[in-house]
Amino acid sequence: MSLYRNAVWFLKGLQEYTKSGYEAAAKHFTATDLEVDLSGRSFIITGANSGIGKTTANEIAKRGGTVHLVCRNKSRAEEAKKEIVEQSKNEKIHVHIVDMSSPRQVWEFASGFSQNHSVNVLINNAGCMVNQRELTEDGLEKNFSTNTLGKYLHCRCPSSSPITVSSGGMLVQKLNVEDLQFEKGTFDGTMAYAQNKRQQVVMTERWAAQHKEIHFSSMHPGWADTPAVQTSMPDFHAKMKNKLRSEEQGADTVVWLAVSDVALRQPSGLFFQDRKAVPTHLPLALSKSSPAEEEKLMNTLEQLAEKFKP
Repeated sequence: MSLYRNAVWFLKGLQEYTKSGYEAAAKHFTATDLEVDLSGRSFIITGANSGIGKTTANEIAKRGGTVHLVCRNKSRAEEAKKEIVEQSKNEKIHVHIVDMSSPRQVWEFASGFSQNHSVNVLINNAGCMVNQRELTEDGLEKNFSTNTLGKYLHCRCPSSSPITVSSGGMLVQKLNVEDLQFEKGTFDGTMAYAQNKRQQVVMTERWAAQHKEIHFSSMHPGWADTPAVQTSMPDFHAKMKNKLRSEEQGADTVVWLAVSDVALRQPSGLFFQDRKAVPTHLPLALSKSSPAEEEKLMNTLEQLAEKFKP
């Protein structure tokens, strides 16, 4: 079944996730959706010093929003801030140094931020694809700790619109709650990443069902030419670089979800691609999880959250 999923997904990707896929979809976009004044509105963006996160931050800053860049590396974050301020002419750009793979750091940031700031939109963009199984100083598998547990904890920052930058790669994975930290079998960083992305979509759906007053969404940016893709998937990048989307094209739907009133009128909990809600499973892929499996994921994450609470 995984061979079937991978084949169907790759063919789908060639048609939809590439630069030409974006250009075809963009013919149906409404330009005025992004003609907004974001003065007085506040945004948190994790992983904002490069790639889609930085591009999203710049687009929001250009429209007058207050942007909080949450990054791991202080010098790269400050450099990103400088560039965004120069390009947007917006001084309301703030840097916060947080390692999203450290649950204690994420806890401390989320609780401290909510005491001192308000935020309208939380963009969970930070992620990693570590191709060898690696443990954090807390003994957690690094992909899981960053991509899944980190996002679970970060949503404790109160926001009316949390957005998770997931990936269409999750379509090749069925939720596996029996091995969340990839301790069994041969480790595959790409499949670990895809499993994390499936977990993110399940979390978004569960949160939307539980918290009706909050608008949750997740999205797929397509195959974009970002520093993360270049370093984590060098073979894929080398083969596909002429077909990859620009960072701006990859960030378009994140920006749309974050700033457009049209996006907020969509039902909560959906998964978006090119400004449109799309299915979270491939046809005949047998990738749907049971309510019990999803409940086990959420319970496990809550137990880990409590374990690392400062």
